[in-house]
Amino acid sequence: MKFTEEHEWLREEDGVIVVGITEHASTQLGDIVFIELPEEGTTVSKDDEIVVIESVKAASDILSPLDGEIVEVNEMLADEPSKVNDDPMGDAWFFKIKPSDPSQMDEYMTEDAYNKLIG
Repeated sequence: MKFTEEHEWLREEDGVIVVGITEHASTQLGDIVFIELPEEGTTVSKDDEIVVIESVKAASDILSPLDGEIVEVNEMLADEPSKVNDDPMGDAWFFKIKPSDPSQMDEYMTEDAYNKLIG
């Protein structure tokens, strides 16, 4: 897994990157009440705002960590956004992206480096 400074995690699965937010991020946000996901088939560029999360504390945008195409979204989160609070690093992933430039993954932190960041 790789991690961004914006508290996203990225996990490669057969050439597709699964993206979600870290446990640290879900704790900071508090109870999540709404998530707007991107459309499957959407082509995105790194740093595009593609997910909106609303919690009892704040609204936040999730930026695309990579250039590529959204190939799947986690529809469960539209009906049950609070799942992100329960399992942010597992079943509550946001979307899967097929990267147009897989080397962009090299820019991100290892788990050890991320843990030092949030230390």
